[in-house]
Amino acid sequence: MRSAGRWSVVFACLVASVSLNGQGSLQFDAPRDWIQIDTSSPLLVAQFGLPRTPGDSEDAELVVYYFGGEGGAVEANLDRWTNQMLQPDGRPSSEVATTTSFDVAGLSVTVLDVPGIYSAEVQPGSGMRYYKRGFRLKAAVVATPAGPYFFKLTGPGRTVTEWEPGFNALLATVSFR
Repeated sequence: MRSAGRWSVVFACLVASVSLNGQGSLQFDAPRDWIQIDTSSPLLVAQFGLPRTPGDSEDAELVVYYFGGEGGAVEANLDRWTNQMLQPDGRPSSEVATTTSFDVAGLSVTVLDVPGIYSAEVQPGSGMRYYKRGFRLKAAVVATPAGPYFFKLTGPGRTVTEWEPGFNALLATVSFR
C-alpha cells in the first residue's frame, strides 16, 4: 500500500464559485500521492490521477463535481452511475452495487461501489462508450447547505482497491465552512 499521508486541498475555483453567494466552501484532505490535474471547467471542483497498481493498464481517476446546487437527487445519481457499469455475466449492475451512508461534520455522505465493465459515454451526448473490463466505480454524494458535491472514482479494479482507503479517508475529512 502506498503512503496515505494527506495534504489540505482548497481550490480557488470552488471557493470563488461558492463564496460569490456567501454560502461557504467544501473542504477535504486528499492523499499526497494522488496527482492533482488542472481543471478547465467551472463544474469540476477537483481532479486527481491515482497511480496505477503494477500490472494495471492505466491510472484511476477521481473527479469532484459541483453543479451550483443542482445535479439531481442522490438516488438518481446512484442509478445513473450504476448504469455506467455492465456485468460480464449479463446481470444488472444494481444486483452487485453496494451503497453506504454516513455523516461527517454534519454532512450526509452516500457512497456507491460497483465493479464490472466501465461503459460510460466518452463525452456526454456522443453516443460513444467506453468498454473497460475489470474496472470499478466508487462514487459519493456529499450533501451540503449549498447543494450536493459529486465524487466519482473510476479505474482498474486493483488500482481502485489499492486507493480505496485514501478515498474513504478523504470522505472522512469533508467539511463545509
